[in-house]
Amino acid sequence: SKEETFDKLEIRLGRIISVEDAVDAPKASYLIKVDFGKFGIKRTVGRFTQHPKEDLKDKMIFGVLNFEAREIGAHTSEFLLLGVQYPKAESGEATPVVPLAEAKIGSKLF
Repeated sequence: SKEETFDKLEIRLGRIISVEDAVDAPKASYLIKVDFGKFGIKRTVGRFTQHPKEDLKDKMIFGVLNFEAREIGAHTSEFLLLGVQYPKAESGEATPVVPLAEAKIGSKLF
């Protein structure tokens, strides 16, 4: 049921505050820092490199906050930034899922 599966995910809205190359990651990736409001500022490593860094900064995105942290290269990925396959890109390269309108940072996806 929805309550037993989807509702257990802490999918929250955040705003990207910085993007830099994750130089130690096994594949070309960005180290992305996101403000989730009352849930804090968290970092993730993701393969969003088809987008220039400056195009990602200040974008609102969705992240899963209640998965275990993962070590990717020399970096800790503290949340999962949700995305879909970037068109015609190498497998694993993504574009972020974004809302159509501005909403409150930290809002839960439902």
